[in-house]
Amino acid sequence: VVRSYGEKVIFIQQENAGASAARNAGVEAAMGDWIAFLDCDDEWLPDKLKLQTEHLVRNPHLKWTTGNYYRCHCDQQHRQIPDMSEQSIRSCRDFLSGREFFDDYLKAYPLLAKGHTDVMLIRQDLLKEAGLFLPGQKRMNDIDMWFRVALIEPQIGFIFEPLAVYHLDIDNSIIKVHTDWRMIDEFLTRHLELAEKAGRSDAFRPVAKIALRHWIHILINKNEGVAIRRLLQKHLNLIEAQSRRHLWLASFAPRLWLWRQDRKRKLRDRLFSSKTGSE
Repeated sequence: VVRSYGEKVIFIQQENAGASAARNAGVEAAMGDWIAFLDCDDEWLPDKLKLQTEHLVRNPHLKWTTGNYYRCHCDQQHRQIPDMSEQSIRSCRDFLSGREFFDDYLKAYPLLAKGHTDVMLIRQDLLKEAGLFLPGQKRMNDIDMWFRVALIEPQIGFIFEPLAVYHLDIDNSIIKVHTDWRMIDEFLTRHLELAEKAGRSDAFRPVAKIALRHWIHILINKNEGVAIRRLLQKHLNLIEAQSRRHLWLASFAPRLWLWRQDRKRKLRDRLFSSKTGSE
């Protein structure tokens, strides 16, 4: 199919060596100054590159930019902007005070303005300066890249309009296949060390806390209690004592914990609905 486009498309074929090797091959072969990514479970919306190009023209000092995107269970006709409620979008806009960029990606991350691989547009020379994607890394190779880039070039542009669609109903996507707790431990340990060497530990630790909690909740959903306890033991200082106890107890009965959380959520929704109706 690719070859049918003739000279319009350059087709690069190599032995399967993972996402990092594929992306690195593309970066090395690219003839332009800017790199954008499109994985098999992603879809660019029609104006994605147009909006980002105009954004960079308005902010020529930027070396990378990102934006919102949809997470889509398209087989269920359901898509939404992940995490970013109307309140969090307002918080981001207030934080930016009219600007179109964050001074620090590590400050954008806790505000949920962290982007996604399919909405990143980044200079080729910046990717190379950061060391490209880590070969052999089976998961988190994209966020691993962005954290390393952020230590070199903190400023990043952000577009609030969704630019792409991340399809969640792809059976063999990397995020569904690789969830080994040792991979998460190695990732956190390495980036905490990199941030310390760069003199940016204070900025990175809040990000590490958010990432650790995110991955622990993934492990809870997968009913992997032993893995949760091992991560908590290795990174005790990243989670407050009360939350640590809560997650430690949850690790012994993850499914029960999920059921109770769902029950609490439904109760809150009923109470809110009842209150709104009475008003």
